[in-house]
Amino acid sequence: MYFIIFVLLEIEKLDDVILAWKTAGVSEITILPSASQVRIDEKPALQEDFPLIPNLEDIFEEEERQNRTLFTVVKSDDMANAVYKATVSIIGDLSSSGKGSFIVLPIQKAYGVNIQ
Repeated sequence: MYFIIFVLLEIEKLDDVILAWKTAGVSEITILPSASQVRIDEKPALQEDFPLIPNLEDIFEEEERQNRTLFTVVKSDDMANAVYKATVSIIGDLSSSGKGSFIVLPIQKAYGVNIQ
């Protein structure tokens, strides 16, 4: 079994990545909002971003600074490779800066995990 972690920087592509993973055979995906230290350093903290009394325009003009981190467990190395290829088909070459990080880790034991 393998644990896949993918940090998606282009969150507008989230639905496409989920569909690609499901098409590749992934049965369960956990998705968490996340923020890299680099993005946090680029922008001051939230309380400094907004005026004392914000209006709706101030809130909606603010660019979202969060990423999405996707987790899943797959049965085989072949399946991990299929998920990687599905991800690259949506995101593009991950060696390019600003695309995200895709990590595959072997699992020695797992409980309560449903994989096909």
